[in-house]
Amino acid sequence: MIPVSTKRRKWQGGLTLVELIVAITILIALSSMALPMARYKVRREKERDLRNALMQIRTAIDKYKDLADQGQLGTQKVGSENYPETLEILVEGVKIPGAQEKKIRFLRRMPIDPFTKSSDWGKRSVKDDPKSQSWGGDNVFDVYSKTMEKAPDGTPYSDW
Repeated sequence: MIPVSTKRRKWQGGLTLVELIVAITILIALSSMALPMARYKVRREKERDLRNALMQIRTAIDKYKDLADQGQLGTQKVGSENYPETLEILVEGVKIPGAQEKKIRFLRRMPIDPFTKSSDWGKRSVKDDPKSQSWGGDNVFDVYSKTMEKAPDGTPYSDW
């Protein structure tokens, strides 16, 4: 007759130490390949969000300029060349001359820069150098991200 303890061992399953080490090694190898891919995906999402935010602000600036050129926003400040004086004007809105308490808003809210996590954008006026990091203060002709990070192709995000 076979002892009871031997019968149990035949039916019990489990992993040997070698099998466990191989399984853990495979798991580590797979996770080490997945981590860079996850970082790349997060970076791409931030880049997409940055492009969308810049497009929203630039479209709002262009709409403001078009309406100001048509004279629908009343008289503009001399030297502004019909561009908004600040970005806040795009969110707060501009009163339409002749209409009571009616404002035109160009943005619902200021988009957030996904890299700096702030709604503080770099601004350029018409008279500023395109590569300048300082704002002349006359008007807002263009915006850029204030991050110092670079895209995978080597271009700074502030040049987008």
